[in-house]
Amino acid sequence: MNTNVHTTAANARRAVEAAPQAIADAVQEGSERITPALVQAAERAESLVRQSADALRDHASQLRERAADASDRTAGYIRDEPLKSVLIAAAAGAALMAVANLALRSRQPN
Repeated sequence: MNTNVHTTAANARRAVEAAPQAIADAVQEGSERITPALVQAAERAESLVRQSADALRDHASQLRERAADASDRTAGYIRDEPLKSVLIAAAAGAALMAVANLALRSRQPN
C-alpha cells in the first residue's frame, strides 16, 4: 500500500511539473489556429472601411454636383425672371413673418 501511495504521489508530482508546459503548448496551438482567422477578419474589416470611404466620397461628390446644378438653375431663374423672383422672395418672407408672429402669440400668456 505504501508503494501505491508513493507511485500516486510521484505521478501527481510529474503531472504538476508537466502542467505549465502543457498549458504553454495549448496556448501556442490555439494562437496558431486563431492568428489566421484574426488576420482574415482584419483584412475584411479594412476592405469594408475602404469600400465605405469610397462610397461616401462618391456620394459627397454627387451631392456637390447636385447643389452646384441647383445653384446654377436658381441663378439662371433669377437672371431670367428678376421681378417674379423678387415677388416670390417677398411672399416667402411675409409667410415666414406670419408664422413667426403666430408662434410668438401662442407662447404669450393671455
